Amino acid sequence: MQQVSRSRRQKAAFVVLAAILAVVGASAGAYYFAMRPETLRIAVGPQNSDDVRVVQALTQAFTRDHNSVRLRPVLTDGALGSASALAEGKADLAVIRGDLEVPKNAQAVAVLRKNVAVLWVPTRPKSEAKAKKKAAVKITAIGQLAGKRIGIIGRTQANVNLLKVVLQQYGVDPAKVDIVQFSTGEVAEAIKDQKVDAFLAAGPVNSKITADAIAASTKEGGMPTFLAIDSAEAIAQNHPMYEASEIPAGVFGGAPARPEDEVKTISFSHHIVARKDLPEPTVSAFTRQLFAIRQTVMNEFPLAAKIETPDTDKDAAIPVHPGAAAYVDGEEKTFLDRYSDYIWWSLMGASALGSIGAWFAGYLRKDERTNNSWLRERLLDMIATARRSDSTDELDAMQVEADNILRDTLTCFENGAIEEGTLTAFNIALEQFHNAVADRKALLALAPQIPPRANVQLLAGSGS
Repeated sequence: MQQVSRSRRQKAAFVVLAAILAVVGASAGAYYFAMRPETLRIAVGPQNSDDVRVVQALTQAFTRDHNSVRLRPVLTDGALGSASALAEGKADLAVIRGDLEVPKNAQAVAVLRKNVAVLWVPTRPKSEAKAKKKAAVKITAIGQLAGKRIGIIGRTQANVNLLKVVLQQYGVDPAKVDIVQFSTGEVAEAIKDQKVDAFLAAGPVNSKITADAIAASTKEGGMPTFLAIDSAEAIAQNHPMYEASEIPAGVFGGAPARPEDEVKTISFSHHIVARKDLPEPTVSAFTRQLFAIRQTVMNEFPLAAKIETPDTDKDAAIPVHPGAAAYVDGEEKTFLDRYSDYIWWSLMGASALGSIGAWFAGYLRKDERTNNSWLRERLLDMIATARRSDSTDELDAMQVEADNILRDTLTCFENGAIEEGTLTAFNIALEQFHNAVADRKALLALAPQIPPRANVQLLAGSGS
């Protein structure tokens, strides 16, 4: 009987231990899942471009600071390739141009930088100007570019499309313009000997590529003629991806300063966009890290200073991702906001698990309760037997049995199989049993001194 009780206790302890380990394991797994770093693939290109350098600087900073969101650059051949990578699900984030077709599954996270269109007419050597009378007709307006040869810095088709938009605004048929494109990596060498009437470059206001191209196209210390896009507002109205902007005086350096005065132009943005189905907390965390670390990255890479928050208006050209909007608007959800439902359901599950565990433990103790009830009935029967017993050996044996019953009953109480009220009732029965045994033993001890009832009657009859 004692071995059976011990086995049941061990089984109950094993079940409780298993349940505790399961809860601890589930909690540890949930914590690890919630806190483990998440790596996002970001498509950017072309290789060796400023955009790639900025993304690489951000990648290193995120890893160095052990942030919850990490980056893995996916190099492409340019903004168009990056947009395709995002659309095809090969990247989670992408750096794209705002004046190109935006993937349907893309939403804005940040403005990486703004670019301005720079149109200028190079200077010609004085000897060449004297040799060719046509050179005396100086180009001072975009409308005069019809029939001319225009060089575009950069081989992307997007810059060609940009030039066509500008030309059409001024009534110049793009088909009547000879367009030649130069690589950004060899600007100075490529345009040195080229015979072009005007150049177009698109990039940040302080772009070194644009400044080098202007310097390379300026000969004998002359001043290039910058062509103002006075209809920038009209272009922005007809093409929402563009904005009216200005080129500050002297931004391209030189002596005298280039340009001498502020020049009107149009601008467009390079955006960091995210897949629409990317979780809101992930995008919020990335956006928060991006702007928190911008100052550090800016010290190493000045172009990071151009990173700006996205346009959160409903009519924005590129709709903002809800995660980025939450950060910008100060509505980012806290840990409790995000996981309160999970915590509540976990508590409910733990409560249900506790109830099930209690029922199961009670079920395991069912046999113990049944056995204890039988032992209590046996003790009550022993009371009646003790009162009729004529043998002290039998009474001693019953006392030994009662001691065993007491041991098993106390074990059941410790295991929770019986309650305190049941134990109290058992104590009353045990006390009655011991009283019955004590009374019977006292009676048996006096039994030899009392003559049999039959002899007493016989002596009484003879005396009469």
